[in-house]
Amino acid sequence: MLQSKIKTIFLSISAIILAGSMIAYPKESFEASIRGLNMWWEIVFPSLLPFFIVSEMLIGFGVVKFIGVLLEPLMRPLFRVPGVGGFVWAMGMASGFPAGAKLTTRLRQEGQLTQIEAERLVSFTNSSNPLFIFGAVAVGFFHNPHLGVILALAHYLGNICVGLMMRFYGRETPDKAKDKQGKFILRSAFSALHQTRINDNRPIGKLLGDAVSSSIQTLLMVGGFIILFSVINKLLFHLHITAALAKGFDLALSSLSFPDMLSIPFISGLFEITMGSDLTSRVGDATLLQQAIITSFILGFSGFSVQAQVASILAQTDIRFKPFFFARIAQGIFASSFAFILWKPIYVRFYQTEQPSNAIPVSFFEEGTWMHTLYHKIIELGPIITILSLSLYVLLLYFQSVRTPKKP
Repeated sequence: MLQSKIKTIFLSISAIILAGSMIAYPKESFEASIRGLNMWWEIVFPSLLPFFIVSEMLIGFGVVKFIGVLLEPLMRPLFRVPGVGGFVWAMGMASGFPAGAKLTTRLRQEGQLTQIEAERLVSFTNSSNPLFIFGAVAVGFFHNPHLGVILALAHYLGNICVGLMMRFYGRETPDKAKDKQGKFILRSAFSALHQTRINDNRPIGKLLGDAVSSSIQTLLMVGGFIILFSVINKLLFHLHITAALAKGFDLALSSLSFPDMLSIPFISGLFEITMGSDLTSRVGDATLLQQAIITSFILGFSGFSVQAQVASILAQTDIRFKPFFFARIAQGIFASSFAFILWKPIYVRFYQTEQPSNAIPVSFFEEGTWMHTLYHKIIELGPIITILSLSLYVLLLYFQSVRTPKKP
């Protein structure tokens, strides 16, 4: 009872301080809101919406169940999750935060995952997509596409390590893979695909409309969190709370021979990965290796902004947030460790000297290439896609309200 009252007082005081700070710093709050809105408006919404809609349709048509049966022999022994986890992992890696949480929640609602399996799966299927790591962080902030190789390898290897670690989480669940499929696994997969499509008896138009509505609702929530945490991060800086918290990390960074100037970017990155990565790239006293290690931790930890988005999505089910939070800390540690381990054998060997013939290719991420052009095209066309999608969403809501019979 006492703990509940303390929590109520703490949350109330925090909300009052936040409201007062926005009144005291209206210009800074407005600029931070615009910055968060631009990020959502130009990049997050147009890049995530197609993945969300297609994912919903694949689930409805039974394709995800088909993939799940095929990947069961791989995902079950490695990560102790059903084969559908392979689809969630791939889509989460391709589209970025918070796609893994969205798809895990959807599969949990359909009963394709148990609670423990869902908590294992969501812990390692939320990651930054390659376009963000190479386009925004490596090229946009560091102006060094080669650094993206280290950041991406560290990030995704950290993901795998978290998945292997989380396989020991929770009690053993019934092994669904014991269905003796043998060489007839392909036939079983097709059977599961057909049965799932039959069970979901929605017409294609209805399914597509539901996919669009659900996806846009999720992205509106994501946009709200991005704007909110952009403002919170800015206010914490102006209230000197970030600097006060950074002093607590100065000793830890000094023990690792890291410059104290990295503490403020590190704290900022704990709240929001984009700002933290940007500030880290501007610390001139740090070596590129030190910046890569800090940035890898920030990308792995994901920031409280992304974690709040995931917590909001998971709240729709019985999936607990605590395992996901501890998995983020673990991935931050794994990713920063891999950045340190891979620095000499990859970055120093291939990119700090004349590149040998077997150098790792990153030319398609450099300026003028199709990946670089794609990133800037998303920024250029993003607002148009967002406006058209929101207009379509409003029309869907209108027609849905018209068709719904009014209660007498």
